[in-house]
Amino acid sequence: MATLTTPWTPAPVPLEVAASARARRRGLLGRDGIDGALLLSPATAVHTLGMRFAIDVAYMDRKFRVLAVRTMKPGRMGRPRPRSRHILEAEAGAMERWGVRRGAQVTVHDR
Repeated sequence: MATLTTPWTPAPVPLEVAASARARRRGLLGRDGIDGALLLSPATAVHTLGMRFAIDVAYMDRKFRVLAVRTMKPGRMGRPRPRSRHILEAEAGAMERWGVRRGAQVTVHDR
């Protein structure tokens, strides 16, 4: 399994990668939570229609620099971010604990 880090991450965060179109469309739908984060790539927007829990969403550019972080309640539509190429999804509150904030550089480690 892959992991992610930032300069402020206390420990590597488990990371699932949704690389196929089908996996990106599904995202976190149908789940009751996630241990770590889900990377949607490529992606410019997300929604929480049908979600069971609130999520943090980090929009990142091609170099995995964070453009914006938003918390989305279930049943919402997110606006597309024009420069976004990758999106991280995690349970609400997780991004702050991991140091994922605007301007942060996220590093993805493959195992």
